[in-house]
Amino acid sequence: MSEHRHATVETGVDPEIAETAVVGKRGGDGGVTRLGDDATVRAGTIVYTDVSVGDRFATGHNAVVRGGTTAGDDLLVGTNATVDGHVELGSNVSLQTGAYLPPETTVGDNVFFGPHAVVTNDNYPVRAASELAGATIESDVSVGANATVLPGVTVGEGSFVAAGALVTEDVPPETLAVGSPARHESLPEELQGGNEL
Repeated sequence: MSEHRHATVETGVDPEIAETAVVGKRGGDGGVTRLGDDATVRAGTIVYTDVSVGDRFATGHNAVVRGGTTAGDDLLVGTNATVDGHVELGSNVSLQTGAYLPPETTVGDNVFFGPHAVVTNDNYPVRAASELAGATIESDVSVGANATVLPGVTVGEGSFVAAGALVTEDVPPETLAVGSPARHESLPEELQGGNEL
């Protein structure tokens, strides 16, 4: 696997890592950063140790991927997007500009997060001690721009979360979640069939 191997970094063949990117930044988790073949890491991006990503990983500028993150092939972490560690992602996942995934989040395959989509993991941030509860975003889900998914929520396979929606409860598979708080509607025919990323 290793075309490039350093104390904290292993990459596959043909990586493109910008001079101002940091890959293998030491964090609290230690370990090694593993990037598959054909990785593209753009300027200003930081990828911590204890990250393992498959082939064709790509970032925008100033993206952050923290330790404890695992992902399949074809992960895109867009400009200023953050995967905040201890996140599990499938293959063909796209996080657009400014998207945020906190620790304990699980994401399936073929999932799209629009610009500034946010997943949360703490019901009472700063105010009260609570156990972190990550959300689960199942395969073939689209989460629109500026949508927010609250802690512990499962967004079912093939669902579509509309832009600006506030998802406070589980979304059944093949369902449209729209509004704040989000209500559930039948998925329009034009939105059925999953994602092609």
